[in-house]
Amino acid sequence: MSEIDRLRRIMDRLRGDDGCPWDREQTLASLRTYLVEETYEVLDAIDAGDLPALREELGDLLFQIVFQARVAQEGGHFDLESILKGIGDKIVRRHPHVFGEGRLDSSEQVLQQWEQIKEQERRGRPGSTMFTGVPKPLPALLKARRISSKAARVGFDWPDRDGLWSKVEEEQAELAEALRTGDRDRVAEELGDLLFTLANVARVEHLDPEQALQDANRKFLERFRYVEEGLRAEGKSPAPEHRDRMEALWGEAKLVLRKTSPARTSPSGGTSGSDSPHAPGAPSERSRPGPGPGRR
Repeated sequence: MSEIDRLRRIMDRLRGDDGCPWDREQTLASLRTYLVEETYEVLDAIDAGDLPALREELGDLLFQIVFQARVAQEGGHFDLESILKGIGDKIVRRHPHVFGEGRLDSSEQVLQQWEQIKEQERRGRPGSTMFTGVPKPLPALLKARRISSKAARVGFDWPDRDGLWSKVEEEQAELAEALRTGDRDRVAEELGDLLFTLANVARVEHLDPEQALQDANRKFLERFRYVEEGLRAEGKSPAPEHRDRMEALWGEAKLVLRKTSPARTSPSGGTSGSDSPHAPGAPSERSRPGPGPGRR
């Protein structure tokens, strides 16, 4: 028996009449949270470079897929076999240069062909657009990168980096003007435009804007922890009256942590050229609770 068949039988037992009460109560909707959580834990293991943890987390994620398939099967919709067949057929169909005739020599050619094939598939779906496949719940920066990548593949893009950077400066100026007016709705709109344009900068530079921001978050937290520890050693705590001292400690933190931080790596994280860069999760200490509902 293959391990995937064994896992499927375990799932059948859990959902059976004599199975686990918690597992039997779950629905496609109730499992959504665990699917998202397990995905982020996979990403956390990748970012930490922890391969044993990655193996475990990929197993947890696979279990969620088997779980969803079982629930859908009970409703008469689809099963795990149809999922496997569907993805296998799709990958073969979208790689004619591998499984059929023809040859492509670059990743860019592959991406362009991929988009053309997807466009052919969409023609039979009413109301479908080239952006239909962009998931609505994606984090905003990652979603902006995906949208702009799809637009760029059909030639809707800035002609060069200078043109893109001019757009950044234009959006900065418009945001500054909106801030001067005090119109909150306009400020929100212009801030969104600037963030979207910056996501395009990340795309052109083959960087992941979501990971870049996660790295910036991590860097800020590291530096401010240094500030807090310095204040604590002096019998103080963060407060407006200690602003000057906090600024001085912040300057120290920038120098000290720049020399000692083990996580000073490129925010691209190896995602160069990908349309689906890995999303959040800076390296962190991992605590591993035992198996239980939703955390297997």
